[in-house]
Formats: sequence, structure tokens, C-alpha cells
Amino acid sequence: DNSRIATLERIAALPQKSAEGEMTMDGFDTPITLKVRVSVEGNKIVTDFSGTSGVDKKGINCPLVYTKAYACYALKVAIAPEIPNNAASLAPFEVTAPENTIVNALHPAPVALRHIVGHFVPDAVYDAFDKIVPGLVPAEGAGCLCNFQVSLRPRTDAPAPEGARRSEVLTFNSGGSGARPEHDGMNATAFPSGVMTMPVEATEQVGPAIIWRKELRPDSGGAGKYRGGLGQVMDVGAREGHEMDFSAMFDRVNHPARGRRGGATGGPTTIGQDDGTPMKGKGKQFVPHGRVVQMGFPGGAGYGDPSERPRADVLRDLAHGVISPEAAAEHYTLDRATIDDTLARAKRGDIF
Repeated sequence: DNSRIATLERIAALPQKSAEGEMTMDGFDTPITLKVRVSVEGNKIVTDFSGTSGVDKKGINCPLVYTKAYACYALKVAIAPEIPNNAASLAPFEVTAPENTIVNALHPAPVALRHIVGHFVPDAVYDAFDKIVPGLVPAEGAGCLCNFQVSLRPRTDAPAPEGARRSEVLTFNSGGSGARPEHDGMNATAFPSGVMTMPVEATEQVGPAIIWRKELRPDSGGAGKYRGGLGQVMDVGAREGHEMDFSAMFDRVNHPARGRRGGATGGPTTIGQDDGTPMKGKGKQFVPHGRVVQMGFPGGAGYGDPSERPRADVLRDLAHGVISPEAAAEHYTLDRATIDDTLARAKRGDIF
């Protein structure tokens, strides 16, 4: 009862109005659009997904219960994050979607990779809610987890060494979260999922995979008064004597995170092999013996006009390698002398 009353009080204090939002994601073969209308109606908030794209033949569809969970979560953390989650505090958040849209897929539509669409629901909801209550919700982030699975096996183009074996390795990875109204975005941090990955060393113990590189991705966070969180770069290959199928489950290749209130977009997802062979953001793809898959996971978008970012924050980002000299000049108008001086001080070990 206390949770219900507290939630209703928060809703009653909001402007009683409606707003529409939408966002487009890569989809599997064709782009997908989520359309949403958020209405604050006295003792409830209604979120309606009418106009959203239909179901897909691939398994990226969402059951309505999954869509409801992430739509409720988005609004709950925006207006009442400290109120306990229970049936009473969640009841005022109503979510509707026409049947056989990609956010209300009915059996037997495939839904195994529902997170790819479902994790974008909060950003779509926030596109509308920001028009009702400005200055409260973050800019768009990476959205769905940057997951991939490698199916490793002894090489087939030549004799495999003794001890070569088959193995399946699935990893969970994160791009950057969007900048917030008063803070930078978080680096390589999943939102809305919150899922974390295993350490590289643990991943390499479960199968003949090698993580050659895993580090933050400079310039991937969108510029703004508050900068978006950085994505990651990650290079993955098979051990000597192995080849692999690489199953990508990525998005944001063609539709990077959008900034809010003048902030810039985050860096898009990139993927390809080390010899220049291009790869797709979704689906199973063969990787021959000796090749390495090189990935850049997306960054979160910026919030607010980049010209308003405190100079000290820009210099710190430059000194720590978060942004490149080119980005410092382009987005934050630092002159060459200041850039060179900052890099020289960082090399000497000065603290920023």
C-alpha cells in the first residue's frame, strides 16, 4: 500500500499530458522502427506502441511481457527509483502494443534474441518522456548488449594439431551508456540490462578462443556538455589449429545512439576481420584459420551543447586518451597549442 501511494503521488506531480517518440534500429535485414506514445493520466502512465514495425522472420521479436518489463523499468527509474518494485508500485504503468508488432510477438514468432529489440525500449520511451519532463532522462546509449558466440573447431583447410577440439563460447559485452542531465555517461556499462561479462582470462579457459584486445574505445562517446560513455574495442580469434563460425548479435551499426539537448551521436558499431574482410552486425559468419575479428562496440550519446562542457573536463579527457586531438579540436574547439601542451603534460605524468 505504501509503495502504491508513493508511486501515485509521483505520477500526480507530473504534467498531465502526452507525447510521442520513436527510434530506428538496424534490425536483421531491414531497419526496425519503434513508435511510442506516453500519456500521463492522473493515476497512471500509459505507454502505447501503435505504429511500431511488425514481427520479423528472425528471432529478434519481443513478447509483450518483455516489452512491458523494460517500458515500466524506464519510467520507474525516471520518476520513482527508490520506491520498491512490487505489484502495487508497478500497476500504474500500463503498456499496450498491437498484436504481431515486433514488441508484441505472438507464438510461434521466434523470440530467442528478444533482447536486441527489447533493450531499445527504454530509449524509445525516453524520446517521448523527455518532451513531457525535460531535463530528467539520459541521452541514448548503446542499447542492446554486444553479444557474440564463437563456434570453434579444428581447422578444415589443413591437418589440425593434436589436441584441437570443438567448443562453443558465448560472451556478453557492453557499449557505453548515454550521458545524463548532470553527469557523463558510463563507459562500457550496459543500460538497461546491467549484465556484466566474464573476465578475459576466464573466457579463454573454456574454449580455444583468444581475446587479443579488449579496451575502451576513444572518441566513441558522443560530445556534449556531458559526454557519452565510451564503448569498447575487442579483437577475438581462434587458437592455432582452429577455425570458427562467428555469430554476431549487434546493433547500432547504421543507427548510432542519438544525442539529447544538443549532444552529439555516439560512435557506431564496427566489425570486420583483420585482413579487411567486412562482416555483418548480425548472423553466423565463417572466420578461417589465422584470422581475427575486430569489433568496435558503440558509445553512448552526448547530452547538451558541447560548447558548454567545462574546459577542465575536456582537457582531462584529452590527457587520459578518452578523446583524440582531432575530436578535441572539432567538437570542443581546442587550439593546437593547448592540445600539444595538454599531451606533453600528460606524458610527464601531470595530474588532470
